[in-house]
Amino acid sequence: MRNEASPLRGRIAGELDRLRREQLLRTLDCPAGIPLTSNDYLGLARDGRLASATADAIREIGRVGSTGSRLLAGNSEDWEQAEREFAAFAGTEAALYFSSGFAANLGLLGALVRPGDIVFSDSLNHASLIDGIRLSGANKVIYPHGDLARLETALARHQSDPGAKLIVTESLFSMEGDLAPLARLAELGREYGAELIVDEAHAVGVFGPEGRGLAYEAGLANEILAVVHTCGKALGSAGAFVCSGGALRDFLVNRARTFIFSTAAPPYLAHQIRAAVGLARAMDAERAHLQTIAAALREGLRSEGFDVRASASQIVPVVAGASEAALAWAESLREDGFAVRAIRPPTVPEGTARLRLSLTAALGGEEVQRLLRACVRARGRSRLAVAARESGA
Repeated sequence: MRNEASPLRGRIAGELDRLRREQLLRTLDCPAGIPLTSNDYLGLARDGRLASATADAIREIGRVGSTGSRLLAGNSEDWEQAEREFAAFAGTEAALYFSSGFAANLGLLGALVRPGDIVFSDSLNHASLIDGIRLSGANKVIYPHGDLARLETALARHQSDPGAKLIVTESLFSMEGDLAPLARLAELGREYGAELIVDEAHAVGVFGPEGRGLAYEAGLANEILAVVHTCGKALGSAGAFVCSGGALRDFLVNRARTFIFSTAAPPYLAHQIRAAVGLARAMDAERAHLQTIAAALREGLRSEGFDVRASASQIVPVVAGASEAALAWAESLREDGFAVRAIRPPTVPEGTARLRLSLTAALGGEEVQRLLRACVRARGRSRLAVAARESGA
């Protein structure tokens, strides 16, 4: 008979109650309205050309499953070719495909560094990078977001310590929308004997020549120890490539547990990704349009007194502060026909709950202006609701 009073069941119920009280409970909802939570920045996930390429690949290959891990039955020329082509796209010697961006970061960091090493990590790095560092057992030094003076101080303090040194950063931060100073990070790495790993999840397809990313644009792709490119965002597909030198690729094949012990992705997906990269490389007009509408939205929000942080990309945070306010703003925007969710702690730091407006090239200029007006209305409605509650208390 089930033990309803067991400590674990009680813990589950108690934690859910706490999240509800603090307005931090996450729920699964199907978005409706103009999408503002999608990472499909170029619209490739809905591109008929990509769907056709995928269907053609399935018919040509004649199966959908990979039947095993890459080290057993799951390897194929499909994936070998995809990795060669993606390495050329990223500007590196080699690439290795993982089933997700989370698996790539977890496998890379879990294999690469070990106890006694030191990892210098930006405070706003993605959870997959944080968990990879934790898994590795390395010593970690968290520097304030974008504070290179503090990073340099930490590097100098630990320069003579034994063990390897590694700097880890996103290139485009997923909740702030700002860009990492990759050239300066690389300089600091050279000066203090630290390698650099860059996660390009939200930059690939959007930034750099032909969408090759910010590391490529900075001329650093071959200098950085590893660059992680996610395929499930602007490339409209799934999975991620760790792009690096050939030796690191061979090392990961032997030591990255999320690669070794995972069933390979289906071979048709390799064809889909190759097709997506080919399409993305030719989408300069879409990239330019995306930057134009993002700049217009940022400028408009700032002129209305909104805090959009240091966003310089298609990701535009609108900071509300309290979780209650962010939830109210999101509900108001949904009433106005925009699909948006409130982002609350622990995804973002306490006191910085926000809307994360994720723009895509499918949005038009008039829709962006409607969105700006909807944000102003949302703030006004929220203030009126707060005033009504206070007057009735």
